[in-house]
Amino acid sequence: MENILIIDDDTQLTELLIEFLSSHKYNIVAKHTPEKGLEHLEKKGADAIILDIMLPGMDGFQVLRKIRENSAIPVIMLTARGEVTDRIVGLELGADDYLPKPFEPRELLARIQSILRRTHSSAAIVDNVRFKGLWIDKNKQEVLLDDKPISLSTTEYEALLLFVEHTGETLDREFLVENLRGISWQSYDRSVDVLVSRLRGKLGETPNKTRFIKTIHGLGYKFIGEPQD
Repeated sequence: MENILIIDDDTQLTELLIEFLSSHKYNIVAKHTPEKGLEHLEKKGADAIILDIMLPGMDGFQVLRKIRENSAIPVIMLTARGEVTDRIVGLELGADDYLPKPFEPRELLARIQSILRRTHSSAAIVDNVRFKGLWIDKNKQEVLLDDKPISLSTTEYEALLLFVEHTGETLDREFLVENLRGISWQSYDRSVDVLVSRLRGKLGETPNKTRFIKTIHGLGYKFIGEPQD
């Protein structure tokens, strides 16, 4: 049974989600303060986190920063504000998905199932991919850049695999949206660009230095890594 950690100070909502998600065979733990949520994560771990932005004392963005310091666990962020800026900031910090309140519990369930399915399917692959300066261990879901490990969120990792699988091809925003399932993005907003920018940054790229992902202006992005045997 997979473990889901909810960090949200809305007790009425968390009680509803515990009842609903538990009926779908998930083990749910809810914490109503950031400190208790982070403490539980450190001691018990989780397979995925549902994280509210509006929290007492420390907002969800600050909590996400702390999570991403040492973990790539999938994180779905919730907010009552529904602003595009919140979504972009969350993605920049490494969130895997974003759901505005109010929402149907069934939609959250679908997002959780999609993210966990992607995580498990990636973990089940048992081969490695090598490029000059880049090594992807698909079995362990580890990425080495110049022989040093880098930390990628689930969505960043899935995006990297997608680029690698289509080496030399130009991938447009619509293609990325369609193939990164579970992400409710629109191709006309900045969310896809934010994801790619964040991934490129972790791959050591700058606007003046392209090693792996090249921007094809007006069309999309192309992975240009040099394969190694």
